[in-house]
Amino acid sequence: MRLLLISNSTNPGEPYLDYPKNEIKNFLGEAPVTALFIPYAAVTFSFDEYTSKVEERFSEIGHHVVGIHTAADPLKAIETASAIVVGGGNTWQLVRMMHDLELMPAIRRKVIAGIPYIGWSAGSNVACPSLRTTNDMPIVDPKGFDCMGLVPFQINPHYLDAHPEGHGGETREQRIEEFICANRNVYVVGLRESTILKYENGNLNLIGPRPARIFKSKHQPIELTSSDNFNFLME
Repeated sequence: MRLLLISNSTNPGEPYLDYPKNEIKNFLGEAPVTALFIPYAAVTFSFDEYTSKVEERFSEIGHHVVGIHTAADPLKAIETASAIVVGGGNTWQLVRMMHDLELMPAIRRKVIAGIPYIGWSAGSNVACPSLRTTNDMPIVDPKGFDCMGLVPFQINPHYLDAHPEGHGGETREQRIEEFICANRNVYVVGLRESTILKYENGNLNLIGPRPARIFKSKHQPIELTSSDNFNFLME
């Protein structure tokens, strides 16, 4: 199984998908790959627009994407895909459409069989057992919280330590503490901006300049860097 789970698509002031583009290129390899792109997390712009935006960056690194929404038979498109890419946006809509179209079991089978999987933000969330550590507003009924379970832990993308002045609500850490209190055996990885989790050759590694914050019930959160071993999360 090969996974590239990216926290965020774009850093402030940078072009779209600029910071992870070389990791994506290396992950897919030198030979051109046309990946099947799932744009269903887009809400305020069209799936065609989203696919074009991703294709612009992928073509720059010698690869390409085609949108699953253009396929006459989405399940057949998954069966014949050489790589799967799931974009960020609203996780609730993404999960709803993936459930409606019954895509998750098909993607899971293909990825476990070895084709590369790339996701960012919501696309990383759906690689987890559940969408319940997303930051997104539940704009639609997802018809079930279960996701693909490609990894046995949860990811909180865009993880922030900040508690803005004047903000009286819970911090991100407090929300995650609620989750681990209700789900005592599940690890949560707070994946900060500009960081990526890569699973390849049986090893899980962090890529990027910031540490990840690891949460589990009855344990103090810990900070792990790209030099640390993350394989315990896959057990």
